Amino acid sequence: MEEPANHVAPIIRPPLASAVARDLCTDCGISRTSDPKACGRACQFIRPDYNALERRVHGRTRDPQRADEMHFGPFRRMVRASLTPAIAGAQWTGITTRIAERLLETGAVDAVLTMAPDAADKWRPVPVLVTKAEGMAACRGMRMGYAPLLALLEPARDRGFKRLAVIGIPCQVHALRALEREYNFERLYVIGTPCSDNTTTERFHDFLKLLDDDPDTITYLEFRADYRVELRFSDDRTRIIPFLKLPISKLPRDFFPLTCRTCVDYTNVLADITVGYMGGQGEQWLLVRNERGEELLGLLGNEIRISEPGSAGKRAGPVKSFMANVERAAGGLPLRSMPDWLRPIFGWLMPRVGPRGLEFARARVEMKAVETVLHLRREHPRRLRNMVPDHVWELVRPYGLERGEDERR
Repeated sequence: MEEPANHVAPIIRPPLASAVARDLCTDCGISRTSDPKACGRACQFIRPDYNALERRVHGRTRDPQRADEMHFGPFRRMVRASLTPAIAGAQWTGITTRIAERLLETGAVDAVLTMAPDAADKWRPVPVLVTKAEGMAACRGMRMGYAPLLALLEPARDRGFKRLAVIGIPCQVHALRALEREYNFERLYVIGTPCSDNTTTERFHDFLKLLDDDPDTITYLEFRADYRVELRFSDDRTRIIPFLKLPISKLPRDFFPLTCRTCVDYTNVLADITVGYMGGQGEQWLLVRNERGEELLGLLGNEIRISEPGSAGKRAGPVKSFMANVERAAGGLPLRSMPDWLRPIFGWLMPRVGPRGLEFARARVEMKAVETVLHLRREHPRRLRNMVPDHVWELVRPYGLERGEDERR
């Protein structure tokens, strides 16, 4: 007889099948299931239909007449938020972790499908099923690398879990939404985090080596909305590095795979609630997208402090500069390097006069849209027709990128 869900271990780590080799694949986990051909129905990089999925998940598509929905997707409200007190060891204040804990504490779900660190490498993500709130402590923080999250949908179903929460990045959430009816869970909550640039865990270790002479002591890394990267170390040191001083020009050209350079869903539009930082100005940024998202936020009660997000600066200049660099990179030319004497000046100016808050978030979404079009035109022009939805073309039009006749669906 199947053991009752409330008697299982706090964290379940089922074995993973091997991935099936795919073109433009982030290994979301679907190819590791008993039906690897489901990739053709699920993958964000084959023939996504965001309008249909948005309508199914949120009851409507993004509204061009509603401020910011062309950039961020359908939402009921956006807020700037902080958990009080913050959860120790969390990436920001721990909102994602705490929502998952509350779902388990209240019995709203049988399990949470999320990522935990590999036993041998704290930066490598491993999919797990968490069945008790105390198990979420092991899942705090950021990890880098391909993460076959959805490979555990079948083990979750086979163990009798009927109510499930999933914490995922956009390519995982897209595949989940495309297939969720086939898994027939009684209740499904989706907590999304924004994502734009991933790489393999091995390549991420190479990046850490460029940042510090003792990379093994780095315990935390975060790209912040104030144009700085924050590092924390095992001896409690903290180090802040301006974006302009990052060794990006030393990374190999394929450090970020083409999938991540051509992702059109930075803000995870198919989640019930998106929990990120881009529009938070030092706090977290939440997009409550539907009724279920409201329910998730409501679980936090007085534990969360919310306010209206701010916006300042202008995004056009930074996006144009980014576009020029991408055009050079897509053409195989080296990135332009800013003279060292200018770096401290621009490092001081950008957090003060560059786009901040929601304008920073809009800038990043437009940068990703520009990057998608330029790289696909260079490397997979035939995929533009199916991979790039209409709203992305609207975002890049102000920068002189128009859809050609052979790029229309």
